[in-house]
Amino acid sequence: MKKETLFVVAAVGLLIVLLFGTLAYMSSRKTQPVQPVERNRENLVRLHSPALGRADAPVVIVEFLDPACGTCREFYPFVKQMMAANPEKIRLVLRYAPFHQGSDQVVAMLEAARRQGKFWPALEALLASQPEWVLNHKARADLAWKPLEGLGLNFEQMRADMKSPETARVIAQDLDDVRVLEVTQTPEFFVNGRPLPSFGYEQLKALVDKALASAAR
Repeated sequence: MKKETLFVVAAVGLLIVLLFGTLAYMSSRKTQPVQPVERNRENLVRLHSPALGRADAPVVIVEFLDPACGTCREFYPFVKQMMAANPEKIRLVLRYAPFHQGSDQVVAMLEAARRQGKFWPALEALLASQPEWVLNHKARADLAWKPLEGLGLNFEQMRADMKSPETARVIAQDLDDVRVLEVTQTPEFFVNGRPLPSFGYEQLKALVDKALASAAR
C-alpha cells in the first residue's frame, strides 16, 4: 500500500474517532442537567418534612433552612409572597440544616412543636425574634423559649420530645440529605428538583416563574 493511501486511511480514521468523540461529548452535555434532578428527588422530601400548600401543587420549593440563619430570616417573607401571588400553585417544603453552633437544639424545638401541630407558628415566632436568641452567630436555645410563649405549646412535652430518638432520627436524616445534595449554606433552594444556578432572590424567582410557566402549558 502506498504511503499516500496509508495517510488517507489514517486521516479518515482519525476524523471518525473525533466525530464519535464529539457526538458523545454533546450527548453527555445534553443529559447533564437531568442527572441532578433525578438524584435530588430521592433526597429532597421526606415524610416528616413540614410543608405548606397543596400536595398536588405543580411547583414544589424545597428549602434547607437553619432557624439561626439571618439570610433565612430575610428570605422567608419573599417565599411566602411568591406563594400568595400564586395561590394553590406552589408548595413549600422545609428541611433542617442546623449549621450554626447550637442550632441543632433549636431545630429540635421546632420538630417538637411540629408534633403538636404548631411548626409554622413556632418557626415564624423564632424567625421574628431571631436577634434575641442568636448572639454572635451562636444559637441560644435557652433564650428561644420566650418567643414561643402564647402559641399554646406544651413546653414540658416539647422538652421530652426534643430528647426522643425519633427527633434525633429526623434531624440525622435531614443532615444525611444535606450531605448527599451537597448543601453547604442556608437557605438552599430546589425548585421541582432543580438547584438554583446561583444564589439570590431574583434567581429563585426566575426558577419558580419558569416552573410555573412550564406547568401552565
